[in-house]
Amino acid sequence: MREPQLSQVAALAVLDEPTRRRLYEHVIRQVDPVSRDEVAGELGVARATVAFHLDKLVDEGLLDVSYARRTGRSGPGAGRPAKLYRRSKRDLAVSLPERRYDLVGRLLASAIEESERTGQSARGLLAQQAYDAGVQLGEGAGPDQNSAAEPGRLLRVLEEHGFEPRRDGADLLLGNCPFHVLAQTHTDLVCGMNLDLMCGLLRGLGDTGMHARLDPAPDRCCVRLAADPPT
Repeated sequence: MREPQLSQVAALAVLDEPTRRRLYEHVIRQVDPVSRDEVAGELGVARATVAFHLDKLVDEGLLDVSYARRTGRSGPGAGRPAKLYRRSKRDLAVSLPERRYDLVGRLLASAIEESERTGQSARGLLAQQAYDAGVQLGEGAGPDQNSAAEPGRLLRVLEEHGFEPRRDGADLLLGNCPFHVLAQTHTDLVCGMNLDLMCGLLRGLGDTGMHARLDPAPDRCCVRLAADPPT
């Protein structure tokens, strides 16, 4: 599991503690930020316990903190600002195996918008959008200690995007399809898009010594990254 996914699992795991989950659910139901005293009074939980659990939720990125004086007064004698809690802006979406419907959604939306603007085929535009996205992923992969022909950067990008690469001789198989549900119902469209994405990725990385081709099989992604034949 890649690091961002592990981080999200860890964040959600803190909610397994019943009192902490109860406090979290109370805070996120409120329209305005709430203080420790307000939460303690509403739920009948000791203030020290409330403080401990709320701050743990802040540490994991599930709640955000702000400070304000609840009396409405300012200046000397107004008292210290209260620490207030509210739902964080962090999005958490954990799926095992990992899915990337956000990526396919962006590509489809962009292709449809461009099609409406230009009158071009949405399917053709999707192919180009996917290829360009793959090139950007490859070019943004950053340097590796090995040369571009070594598989290090390619494996890293594939792992970061949930493809679960594994070796099959000189080839790479993609053990997971991040677009699984859509691929089941719109196989030609989604698998074609994925192939274009992988072709673009290889182009963006440079000379990887591999090419992408369709090779569907049960329980894995439809694309195989095959070693180029000797020249």
